[in-house]
Amino acid sequence: MRDTRRARLILGLLLAAALVLITIDHRQRDDSLFEPVRGAAASLFGAAEEAGTSVVRPVGDFVDTFASAGEYKRQIAAVRAENSRLRQELTAQTLDRQRSAELTKMLGLSGLGGYRVVAAQVIARRGVPGFEEAVEIDAGSGDGVRSEMTVLNGDGLVGRVVHTGPGTSTVVLLTDPASTAGARLEGGNEVGVVTGLGRAAESRLIRLRLLDSAGPLAVGRRIVSFGSEHGVPYAPGVPVGVIERVEPTPGELTRVAYAKPFVDFASLDVVGVVVKAPQRDPRDAMLPPPPRNHVRAPAPSAPPSAPPSREPSSGPSVSPSPSATAREEGRRERKRRQRDEQGEEAQRPGAARAHARHQRAPARRPHAGPRRPAHPRAHDKRDGRTGGHRQDRAGGRT
Repeated sequence: MRDTRRARLILGLLLAAALVLITIDHRQRDDSLFEPVRGAAASLFGAAEEAGTSVVRPVGDFVDTFASAGEYKRQIAAVRAENSRLRQELTAQTLDRQRSAELTKMLGLSGLGGYRVVAAQVIARRGVPGFEEAVEIDAGSGDGVRSEMTVLNGDGLVGRVVHTGPGTSTVVLLTDPASTAGARLEGGNEVGVVTGLGRAAESRLIRLRLLDSAGPLAVGRRIVSFGSEHGVPYAPGVPVGVIERVEPTPGELTRVAYAKPFVDFASLDVVGVVVKAPQRDPRDAMLPPPPRNHVRAPAPSAPPSAPPSREPSSGPSVSPSPSATAREEGRRERKRRQRDEQGEEAQRPGAARAHARHQRAPARRPHAGPRRPAHPRAHDKRDGRTGGHRQDRAGGRT
């Protein structure tokens, strides 16, 4: 009991002393006598508090992390979902811009050729019986699409429709081995046939077989579709490709070249089905601007000109007409015959030469009328001389 009372007494005295000291310190404020003691105590206990906090804080954070782990997971899931949604929207906007650009380009190309088209999008790529290179588009008979119609995009010829449904259609590509299309060289009338080489073709080339063995083929020349009757299955003037390699074909009736298509068949998206072909062939109007190293069509060779005359002419030169040339050739032929006849007559006896000369004498052409003399005085003088000779001869005989 005594220990308990003594402890209570000591505790009460300490509390009373602390209260007195606090009151005195509060009243004196800055002039307090305990300011140095208070500063030393603050430094001592502050360092101890900081050390204790550095030890206890990681433990507290660890406990708080476990307590709020579920909330953090929910926040992370929400952020990931938002990020995925934004990425999808960005991808959709990018695709929409690309498709809009392709659609604009395709409509511009068809407008140059005067085609009426139905826009469509490639929704699947798959083979069909008889064809290994085919795609499915989202336009069918309900949109006016029929079989054997031309399909193009903003770069050139894609293929033709082989099957239609109410809302979809099947298109065989130009690169299919069973696909053939009439083609024409840019800037000329040389006609050939374009055939696909399939998936195994190097660099996705197509083969051009020119029907004229003497036709000009060169690397860099561009090809357009020749067209079919009523534009079915192929409309005229659609860009096809550019020649990359020419094969030697000695002794054959055709020439062979390999061309790279204008269309990128590995990334087909927006296409157009030609539902009405133009009334006039657009020829080369749909081709893109030629590059700097573009090979132009060879110009037709001009006939060889006659060698220039060495004699100077006093007036402007005039090309001879066909009739004058024929007369000149006739005169040369007659002179040659006369020289030959003179050589033969020199080797014959006199009587034989006279007979031969009489037999070979050319018959004179009857004149339609009397020739007009070059000068009347010259005609009169010649007649006078002739009359004088006749009179002298007559007088001699008399």
